[in-house]
Amino acid sequence: MPPDLVIRNVRRRGAPQIVDVAVASGRIVAVGADLPQVGAEELDGAGALLLPGFVCGHLHLDKAMLADELRPASWHGDRQALRAVNERQRETFTEEDLLARAAQAVELAISHGTTHLRAFTDVEPVAGLLGTRALVELRRRYAAEIDIQVAVHPQDLIFAARDNSELLAAAAREGADVIGGMPSEERTPQLVQRHVDFVLDLAKQHGCAVHMFVDDSDDPADRALEYLAWRTIQEGMQGRVTAGHCGAMSAYDDAHARRVIGLVAEAGITICVNSHISLNLRGRLDRGLVRRGTTRVAELAAAGVNLMAAQDDLDNPFYPLGRGDPLEVAHYAAHVLQLLWPEQLEDVFDMVTVNGARALGVERYGTEVGDDANLVLLAHPTLREALAAMPPPRAVISKGVVRAEHEIRSVRRRAVGEPLTTS
Repeated sequence: MPPDLVIRNVRRRGAPQIVDVAVASGRIVAVGADLPQVGAEELDGAGALLLPGFVCGHLHLDKAMLADELRPASWHGDRQALRAVNERQRETFTEEDLLARAAQAVELAISHGTTHLRAFTDVEPVAGLLGTRALVELRRRYAAEIDIQVAVHPQDLIFAARDNSELLAAAAREGADVIGGMPSEERTPQLVQRHVDFVLDLAKQHGCAVHMFVDDSDDPADRALEYLAWRTIQEGMQGRVTAGHCGAMSAYDDAHARRVIGLVAEAGITICVNSHISLNLRGRLDRGLVRRGTTRVAELAAAGVNLMAAQDDLDNPFYPLGRGDPLEVAHYAAHVLQLLWPEQLEDVFDMVTVNGARALGVERYGTEVGDDANLVLLAHPTLREALAAMPPPRAVISKGVVRAEHEIRSVRRRAVGEPLTTS
């Protein structure tokens, strides 16, 4: 039987020669120059770069597409004020509204080449399990087009003014794939540790991964990551835990930072950076030299720690911009993290592709024979050109089917003095 799809004339990372890629039954079945097979559908890559589909390992779908509802007074960057705005918004959530906004964000993600998405929803007393149930339904609706992991996040903490542990456990029973946490925000060091212990235990009970937001501050006193790494090793959960943000590490003294980085590497924890969000929210009290709010990416990478980059917030009180485009995320990361040399750009692309796939446990990920046909065909032949121009992809293939195509428009310059023409 002929392949379902043949993508002609493409380049792959690390392999400059032009090849064709044949796809059948959702898998790559052949790669080579001038493949003789004729596909039921054919795409001409025109020498552009073919990547495995982008991975977004952190996106708050329940909060997406809310920025238009904000008043101008909300835009002053104070984190607690932004949380208060978000709390007021949560009081108006309905399942229909949440599904519509989340679906809009998912459509954006697919159109820009995302084939694997870890989607977060808050679990807190106001909205309860509304977001969890909505995202579980969204995961079902989009199962043929994108792999969605549902991550449940205790936005109002677990052991704060009231005990929210049972609510988070109920969210896990609703079908969550990932248990979130925000231990650094608890009121005492003892509660920080209790928070970490509870999340790890709950995740083990339900066979879930863990993705906590950890030490998301400029404060060197925030040290939850060290405890999380140690407990991850104790619980044998290496490779199943992600820690997001971790900006406080940049404020540690170097000796302590090295010690924590060593523990993180031993624990197999992925660090998820959201550099455009950190740049917006951190360093707000600084004067003169304003911190960027990101973690110690260079030292973590040198220690062999898996690093991914993600959208985090999209069109909401915490980040009123964004388009759900991993190229844009990579573009910001390259600048904010100062990773602009050619070999560093390779590292940046790893952060939105292979490293994200490793963090999310994605199997058969790549552009080799036998890999799943989750692919994105860029508009340029090199990573540098793609990052410089940031056009939409020529095509997005998910589960072996073309899900999105973009026309690459050209511009014609008029010469000086060229007369107008009419038709």
